[in-house]
Parts: sequence; C-alpha cells; structure tokens
Amino acid sequence: MIDMSENLLQLKEVKKYFPIKKGLFYKTVANVKAVDGVDLSIGQRQTLGLVGESGCGKTTLSRIILRLIKEDSGSIYFNGRNLCAANKKELRQIRKGLQVVFQDPFNSLDPKFRVREILKEALYALEKYETSEFEDRAVGLLDQVGLGRDAIDRFPYEFSGGERQRIAIARAISTNPKMLILDEAVSSLDVLIQKQILDLLLKLKDELQISCLFISHNLNVLKNFSDRIAVMYLGKMAEVAPALRIFSEDNLKNVHPYTEALILSGVRRKVSLKGEPESLLNIPSGCRFHTRCPYRKDVCRKREPALELKKNGHFIACHFR
Repeated sequence: MIDMSENLLQLKEVKKYFPIKKGLFYKTVANVKAVDGVDLSIGQRQTLGLVGESGCGKTTLSRIILRLIKEDSGSIYFNGRNLCAANKKELRQIRKGLQVVFQDPFNSLDPKFRVREILKEALYALEKYETSEFEDRAVGLLDQVGLGRDAIDRFPYEFSGGERQRIAIARAISTNPKMLILDEAVSSLDVLIQKQILDLLLKLKDELQISCLFISHNLNVLKNFSDRIAVMYLGKMAEVAPALRIFSEDNLKNVHPYTEALILSGVRRKVSLKGEPESLLNIPSGCRFHTRCPYRKDVCRKREPALELKKNGHFIACHFR
C-alpha cells in the first residue's frame, strides 16, 4: 500500500488500448490508444479539472477509475486502496467513497422510478436504512441540492434538465463520498443553469469537504472550480498545473501551446486551433500536438517530449515551454 496521506487518488502509467481486429482469423491489426501512460494525482479536498477535446481519452480514463472498464496496465490507488486488485466485495465498499455525476441527467436517471426509488436504490445498495431513517435522509438530500420535499414522489420527466441534474447530484452525495467524478456534468445545460449547478457543486464541495475530478471540454467551465488543471491530448497529459498559473494572463506564453489555444478560444470566442486532432488510431510520431502547433520545429516531429516539472507544480510536455 502506498502513502496516501496527501493524495486521495493516484494514477501511475495507466494505459488502455482498444484493439482493431480484422480478417478471417480476427487478428489485431491496430490499437486505439485511448489512454496511453497517464500519471495523475488528486489530493484530499482538492479539485482537478481535466480538459481536452472530444475523443482525447478523458471519459475512458474516468471509466477506468470507476472500474466500469479495466485498464491494460498501470496502477490506481484510491484512499490508500489498490483499485486494480480489488474484488467485487471490496469495490462495493470503495464505491461508497467514489461517486459519479454523468453528463446527461435524463439518461442517467431511470425514467420508470420516482425520485424516492432513485435515491432508495443508491442508499440501499451500499447502506442499510430503516424506512423512517431513509425518508428523513432522502428529504435532507433533496434540500441540500435545492429541491423541495414534493420532489420525492415525482418522475424524472416532470423536472427540467437542471433539476434532473440536481437529483443526480443528490444521488451521488447520498453515500457521503470522499470524491465525486463529474463527467461533463454541466455541458448539456443552458449557460444560466450551468452557473447555478456549478454554484451548487462549489457549495457542496465546501460543505462536504470532498475532492472532485471535473471532466470538461470547456476550459472556462473549470476556471473558478478547480485547484489544478490537467490538459489531455491524444491519450496523454500535455500539461498539469495549478489553475492560477494556467489562467494567469502574464503566464500565457509559459503554458503548453495546446492549452494556450484553448484559453484564447474561450477569450476570443473563436477557435484558434487549425485543423482537427489526429486519430487515436494513428497518433503522429514525436510530439502528439506538432501537426497543429504554430511553434513546432524539427525536434517536435522526431522526439516525443516527456511530462516534466518546470516550476511550482507546473508540469508540461513540450520541448520549448
């Protein structure tokens, strides 16, 4: 067991390849390198924002952490326990402390269940409650997320998108988790509702003293929510740094060129990146970003940069930053 006094979640060299099989004998002809050697850590009561374009591997990484799919190699520790070696019984206990809020609240809530059954399913799966205790707990959870007592007997279709996401959040915090994984948890909501849900999550994070892994394709969503930012590109980390350094105007030329492009896209409301990212099936040699990077040089085409510590907890995979 590793020392988890500082890190609640720690990933080391995690890989997940999806084989492409063809031919009469169904042989593997190539691999989709969805997660290709990722190192990450999240401290106690800390929020890490994970950002990257669609298809970069961030959702696959979250599903590996949640044990919805199995990694090919690497290690994952949560609260001092090795997730990769945990059996079903152990995972059942671990999941009390590691919960998730998915992107689409309508699809993540069973439409046949009233809110009462949705919360009961989550609570009774991991805890044992008397009927009277459950009722008080369920109403308390709804109150925590800004919904009234009357919500408990309604179906998901009777709520707005923002209200459904509040129900999903209530379900996630019902087991008193140590960490929430927020997988694009506000991306399907209108801008005004996004802010309301982000404010709610900030309040709950402080009240419950929990850590968060917040996954988004929008860097601006993570700006006021995250302690640190991890930038993922084609299955690997391009940059991991304190949020204050990432968003500092004076530091723009010291961040990874991909991160710089993401920041400028948000500020100028237009895409500053040229071209589409390469496929995870056909990752370019050298730096994975060099085909779109305005600062590329010959070495970028030939040699892949390692993720190295540059300054004050700021890690960058770039030859010139």
